[in-house]
Amino acid sequence: MPTRIVRSAALTAAVLLCSALSALVPAHAAGPAAGDHAWTAAPASGGGSRPGEDGRPYFYLEGAAGTVLEDTLTLTNPGTKPVSVRLRGAEAYNTASGAFAIRGTDDSWITPAVRTVKLPARTRADVPFSVTVPATAAPGDHPAAIVASAGGRQAGVRVQLRVSGPTLSALTVEDVGVDKGRGLIRYTVVNRGNTALTPKLEVRADGLFGRVLHRAPHALPMEVLPGQRVRLTEKWPHPPALDSVRVRVTLTAGGGAHGTGTASAVFVPWAWVAGLAAVVALGAGAWFVRRRRPAEPERAPAAGSDSGDGVVGADGADGNDETHVKNSEPATAGAAT
Repeated sequence: MPTRIVRSAALTAAVLLCSALSALVPAHAAGPAAGDHAWTAAPASGGGSRPGEDGRPYFYLEGAAGTVLEDTLTLTNPGTKPVSVRLRGAEAYNTASGAFAIRGTDDSWITPAVRTVKLPARTRADVPFSVTVPATAAPGDHPAAIVASAGGRQAGVRVQLRVSGPTLSALTVEDVGVDKGRGLIRYTVVNRGNTALTPKLEVRADGLFGRVLHRAPHALPMEVLPGQRVRLTEKWPHPPALDSVRVRVTLTAGGGAHGTGTASAVFVPWAWVAGLAAVVALGAGAWFVRRRRPAEPERAPAAGSDSGDGVVGADGADGNDETHVKNSEPATAGAAT
């Protein structure tokens, strides 16, 4: 769409006029009571490259490199004391865990009409701002924010800026691993394209005895910005006790973005193994001690005594080595001769 060149003097006059007019209008009586520092910042209705109904959650601006885009920020002070709000533009990025964050330095592309806005009690001010897209800007998304600060509090309103030209949606899944101690699957998502992505995650794990985990594709509660690297985890509280598993993490996003990463993990019930090893060690120790114990000497039979029932000593009268066996039946008494 056509863009307008923003002049600093015109913007300053516009914001002062909006502030003056809004000061004449009392705040709405409806709604909960607010404290002196309960000021708000939000996109003004009907602005941006895609004007819509009231309540825009963020700014959306699109234009070619070398153009100047503009929109309007609404500041509201429902409190009973005046507030001095400072405005600046800031570049956005992802934290290591994927949260949307803004940098502490000013973004040179974004210029508010005035840097400081004084809001009387129960008033509202519409503050124009411009976005100057450099002629050398690369096509794609350039996320940023308008940051408002006052009374020790800071609030940011997202600016979704897209520079016209070819776009590429691409991502990779890297550093997949299994944290068995904490029951987590860890992986890294890298946005390799020039558009912001809201990926969907699918997780599979197959072991020696079949599939042990399958999480159907579901959207992650985050947006990965272009060029950003995010380290994420997926809970796995009940992995197999004994198995060798291959884990596959798959991410997809709009525009055909697709990435897959894998990792292997071996699960062994070490507590059971340790207990079994202790039992085996105790058994082996007992066997070794028993083997090393000296054998008791055998006792020699007493002279002239029988060695057992029904057996007598060797007959030495005739030098015969034969052994005589008693009759086990009792002898019959006979007459004396």
